Amino acid sequence: MSPIPRRSLLKAAAVAGAAAQFGRALGSRDAAAAPRAESTGDDPVILDWLEDGGLGAAPGSTVGVPWPKGVHRDDRTFALSDADGRAVPVQSWPLAYWPDGSLKWTAHAVSSGTGKLTLTTGAPAAPQKKVTVDRRGATIDISTGVITARIGRSGATLVKSVTRGPTEIARNGRLVLLRQPESEDGDQTTVRTERFDGAIDEVTVEQAGPVRAVVRVDGKHRKGHRSWLPFSIRLYFYAGADSFRMVHTVTYDGQQEPGRASGDFIRGIGVRFTVPLRDESYDRHIRLGGEGTGMLREAVKGITGLRRDPGAAVQAAQFAGEKLPDPATWDQRVTTRLQYIPEWGDYTLSQLSADGFALRKRTKKGYGWIGAGGGRRASGFGYVGGVGGGLSFGLRDFWEKHPAQLDIRDAHTDAAEVTLWLWSPEAQPMDLRFYHDGMGQDTFPEQLEGLNITYEDYEPEFGTPYGIARTSELLFWANESTPSAEKLAQQVEAVRVLPQLAAPPKQLIGAKVFGPGLFSAPDRSTPAKAKIEDHLDFLFTYYKDQVEMRRWYGFWDYGDIMHTYDTVRHQWRYDVGGYAWDNSELSPDLWLWYAYLRSGRADIFRFAEAMTRHTGEVDVYHLGKWAGLGTRHGVQHWADSAKQQRIANTTYRRYYYFLTADERVGDLMHANVDSDETFLVLDPIRKIRTEPYTPDRHALSIGFGTDWSGLVSAWLTEWERRGPKWEKAKARVLSTMETIATQPNGFVQGTGLYDLDTGKFAIAEEPVVGVSHLSAVFGLNELCAELIDLVDMPAFDEAYYDYCRYFNATKAEQAARYGSNFGSLILFQGHSRLDAYAAVQTGDDKLADRAWDKFYRSDGYQESAPWKTEKVTGPTALVAGSEAAWVSTNDTALYGLAAIENLALLGHRMP
Repeated sequence: MSPIPRRSLLKAAAVAGAAAQFGRALGSRDAAAAPRAESTGDDPVILDWLEDGGLGAAPGSTVGVPWPKGVHRDDRTFALSDADGRAVPVQSWPLAYWPDGSLKWTAHAVSSGTGKLTLTTGAPAAPQKKVTVDRRGATIDISTGVITARIGRSGATLVKSVTRGPTEIARNGRLVLLRQPESEDGDQTTVRTERFDGAIDEVTVEQAGPVRAVVRVDGKHRKGHRSWLPFSIRLYFYAGADSFRMVHTVTYDGQQEPGRASGDFIRGIGVRFTVPLRDESYDRHIRLGGEGTGMLREAVKGITGLRRDPGAAVQAAQFAGEKLPDPATWDQRVTTRLQYIPEWGDYTLSQLSADGFALRKRTKKGYGWIGAGGGRRASGFGYVGGVGGGLSFGLRDFWEKHPAQLDIRDAHTDAAEVTLWLWSPEAQPMDLRFYHDGMGQDTFPEQLEGLNITYEDYEPEFGTPYGIARTSELLFWANESTPSAEKLAQQVEAVRVLPQLAAPPKQLIGAKVFGPGLFSAPDRSTPAKAKIEDHLDFLFTYYKDQVEMRRWYGFWDYGDIMHTYDTVRHQWRYDVGGYAWDNSELSPDLWLWYAYLRSGRADIFRFAEAMTRHTGEVDVYHLGKWAGLGTRHGVQHWADSAKQQRIANTTYRRYYYFLTADERVGDLMHANVDSDETFLVLDPIRKIRTEPYTPDRHALSIGFGTDWSGLVSAWLTEWERRGPKWEKAKARVLSTMETIATQPNGFVQGTGLYDLDTGKFAIAEEPVVGVSHLSAVFGLNELCAELIDLVDMPAFDEAYYDYCRYFNATKAEQAARYGSNFGSLILFQGHSRLDAYAAVQTGDDKLADRAWDKFYRSDGYQESAPWKTEKVTGPTALVAGSEAAWVSTNDTALYGLAAIENLALLGHRMP
């Protein structure tokens, strides 16, 4: 259909029928009003592991699987089998629904599996050993059929005990926080720390088996009358497992004033367990992971290397972790002198940087430490116990999120203490103060001048970390004896790379989720397509290598990438205002997830996973007056004064959530449902506004691009998840779609006055052209593609198609359509994907041709670019490596998305 009659249709709908159309959409999209889908959907889905090895020693894995619209009723059950056709126990539940009530995403939890698994409809097999949850007593008792954990309901002990059969393996699992009132630049002469303990406020059983149980524990760290640093802990248990997983989130709510040495400086964040020990000290074993699967393997009382030899078999048994024979059978020159062999009760492995760990030990408190080795990157794994049982423990991303540390204390006594430090107490205190004194930028005009030189949007008191969060993952095993070297290696691998079951790209593409038709499998069938695929591979590999070369690691930094390169210094602009950390600017998160969805590549998934964990936690406020807003790119993740909804965008979290059913990311998306309220708190254009302004909840100025795309993604996700506020969220989706479509210039109007109570935009009296090059580069195209597929609202479709038609049009074409042109715009290559989408939706051949023309011959990356790296070494660079000085993250994200979407939509029409 040609553009002219479709525009006429839009105008007629806006004038005469938009409200009636909106009402029909509200009614017809209700699950209750829609007919049940009768398709059986019996085609099997082959699930596989991201990395080789299957589940290994991990307790279990959960995978999200998408389904085409109308295929599965909401009461459908699923079965799983292995390559030999044997039933594999599985626990399934819905993650999202299509508007007709059919299943859109389902989650499937398994506690066993090595190879590919086949998912079909049918009755699920029950596990031989089920997870059970007993809530009747003072604790919540969870049994996997192998181990039992007693979860505290109040007090400071999260995990009262972990038993295996009759044997208590661990007890008194609790949280530890060390506060140092002054930083290292204070006047103090000695380091003084205060200890806070985690105190439980609320415990919730979120799942209760039979394959998977989840318990959430919320609270704060407390000492005396002070409570701070809120935590949210989830404990995951799987059927038949001898282990469990912990997802640990802390939210920073302390105070650190720039220019002052006093404040809430964290010295250590830890998780601590007590491990009962019953064996003789020569039958107690210490294991600490080094590089790869390397490991320190020692006994508390070592009988190897002595002047007198107890016997080769005895020494070999101790090294293997096996029970030693009766000392009466040893060489008695050893047996009679056992009391003179030291007992090494304390061990510490500290990883204070990405490039080095140190290991030391001592006999007990008050005595000197001796070095016990070291290396580059430890696995974050440890074990303490005896031949009668012990606890293995691990902290994921140990060296990547340095400074981290593992402590074992008092292993020579009847109860050892294990602490996994998420922030090592041996590191410098956690210093989150803003990095400069303002340099005289006290007024808005001065701040705008600063923006014009360093690209930093500075404002006093805005560079605060108050409300940012960080999530960590830990694993624990309750072993019946000291594990063999082979089993220990499996546990180490589970800590280093947590096994993840995955749906194949065929299913992810065929289900038409996440912007139907916007991504397809990699295609090298022609030289032109192969060249684009090569470019996409080059860009991902380059950023992966830059993370390593530039050491983009650390507790608060890991998962983010830099924004812009300094070609003179051969260095990313890590210290220059708004050019440093990217903080999701122009959607690199979205590029990475699309790259994974079409390819299924494990390395891309892991990169995107780390970015999702970071950008959803560190770059966004979860407490305080800016809760629900994120921070624009800057030298520190929280430094810039532009606090915006576009960074907290739910779009960037949805992929990981639906692919893994991760509850923490689900929390973040739920929290965004009411983020429209944040527009009452902060005026985004306060520095350039000339007229007096008081926020009016019935007339808030909200942009149809960066603002609305973030809001509507939160509402859409809550609606499709059937979350607690899904009916409100659904109404918001539909009412904002309808009132954007009814604007005189539709999306081109740019902004509208939004009513928080009705969830509608006021219809402007006069047409305005308010187009920004940023409007569609924070997920708008991808969200609109989903909405157009989900909601029957032709007026909205036309409003968006028109925006797509005219952004890359000539100024004369823009003026002819809207009365004036769009002004000075950039990012045409990235917007070529809008041309491609509208071309397919409307059948407009001219748009299809323009899509490839803008992709190849506008701004962004051109075919004439080098598409290679250059080596850099000292003294040019800090470390030897490579650079592609022509690469910037803005261009990378937009090229990546445009290439993927254009290939999927118009690959058959490449010039």
